[in-house]
Amino acid sequence: MSETIEQAREGFEHAHEASEHGGNSARNVAILIAILAACLALTEMGEKAAQSNYLTHHIAVSDTYAFAQAKNIRRTGYLNSADVIESIPNLDDAARKRVERLRGEATRMADDPTTGEGAKQLTARAKEQEHERDHEFHVYHQFERATGALQIAIVLASVSIVTRIKTLTYAAAAIGGIAAIYGALVATGTV
Repeated sequence: MSETIEQAREGFEHAHEASEHGGNSARNVAILIAILAACLALTEMGEKAAQSNYLTHHIAVSDTYAFAQAKNIRRTGYLNSADVIESIPNLDDAARKRVERLRGEATRMADDPTTGEGAKQLTARAKEQEHERDHEFHVYHQFERATGALQIAIVLASVSIVTRIKTLTYAAAAIGGIAAIYGALVATGTV
């Protein structure tokens, strides 16, 4: 870590010397780096928010499918119980009523439009939640692209100070500008 700090200190000293001997070009590149770093911070905030939203939706999908599966397991239990009771010879009226109640509960576990918590409704809800989850995953990856491009732009701008190659500065500004615009488009939902 101290080696990295030492390299950064040397880079700043070199930039300071370059600005004293070569005018404001190193200072302008430092301003460019600061702007790129601010854009990077904003895109990383968007990236983390999209990642959190993705995880939230992913958990909701998993929970909803688990709830639907639990309903199916209960349905199977009710049906099995009804079958066992029906297999008893000489059923009385109370046993027949119990079988009807069990089959009714099994039907409600499969499809319950009044509460929206039948396995059928839960599966439909989970599929809707999957679309929301997949959208957030897409947004997360779009922010990742913008973040990566901004990091590359910062590196190019930093190298341009040391090497005094203006083409690297222009490339850094172009890549950083495009990445910042792309990040803004992702944040607004355009992309």
